[in-house]
Amino acid sequence: MAQVRVLHKIMALLPANSIPAMNNSDTRIAGCFLTGIPGLEHLHIWLSIPFCIMYIATLAGNGILICVILSQAILHEPMYIFLSMLASADVLLSTVTVPKVLANFWLGYSHISFDGCLTQMFFIHFLFVADSAVLLAMAFDRYVAICSPLQYVMILTNEVIGKIVAAALSRSFVIMFPSIFLLKRLHYCRINIIAHTFCEHMGIAHLSCSDISINVWYGMAAALLSTGLDIILITVSYIHIIQAVFRLPSKDARSKALRTCGSHICVILLFYIPALFSVFAYRFGGRHIPRYVHILLANLYVVIPPMFNPIIYGVRTKQILEGAKQMFSNLAKGSK
Repeated sequence: MAQVRVLHKIMALLPANSIPAMNNSDTRIAGCFLTGIPGLEHLHIWLSIPFCIMYIATLAGNGILICVILSQAILHEPMYIFLSMLASADVLLSTVTVPKVLANFWLGYSHISFDGCLTQMFFIHFLFVADSAVLLAMAFDRYVAICSPLQYVMILTNEVIGKIVAAALSRSFVIMFPSIFLLKRLHYCRINIIAHTFCEHMGIAHLSCSDISINVWYGMAAALLSTGLDIILITVSYIHIIQAVFRLPSKDARSKALRTCGSHICVILLFYIPALFSVFAYRFGGRHIPRYVHILLANLYVVIPPMFNPIIYGVRTKQILEGAKQMFSNLAKGSK
């Protein structure tokens, strides 16, 4: 009954012509309703302010970072090419989620079509897996640069970089595309309310009255074979990197190598820690941690890492900082 009351409140807030006809709670016809953050509905307006600020900062910071890398020839190196990919994926990940969240918080427009929900779900998971693959590629770049510096140019050629990019995108697509069909095969007969700010795989699956065991196992396998494997490979790479750094004879060389890797390590931690904490809190602390905490965590890991990544690289990477100064200097001269 509580869910029914929530649905009635949601539908009362919507314009009459925006409420789809519902036939036996057929989710495919009626679409879904995203409740926002359950238990914090009275704070939605206030929560929208930091979300909006972080989204604008994400667009501005990553946009500037991409422009700097593209405009400065000195930054046309593998490390910065991967960084521009990470920035692009971050912008897309935030854009797939935050505008819908703000529309819900500001306008109370919580309805989304079933196909729209599936599309959002696919791109959220696709971009998250792609982000993880780019971080792995960046770890490989640092591994080659520090452990095999004389072979760096021969190993990371433009052709190899192209293959890495194609592999990252292909893997993300192959892993996440089946989830659409796994959700479409289910029979939906329950109230179509998703207690979240955006659509995600298990949130949609729980609307079904069919057996969702395959979806559960698929979700776990996809996470382990993508993000889980990436974490293991990144950890192994950095174990070798740290060993190589401390074998360097010069203290200045060690400091430079550690500074170069420091930015990447910060970005890795910022990306994986909130995501992993959210996953483990949901799996093992579901009964003890309030639902709104899970939703807040899920929202934070799609806005905080994208917002801080350009700040971390801009502050800690001299080449990017100098490139940004040069780009803005050229713009200022051009406007005179």
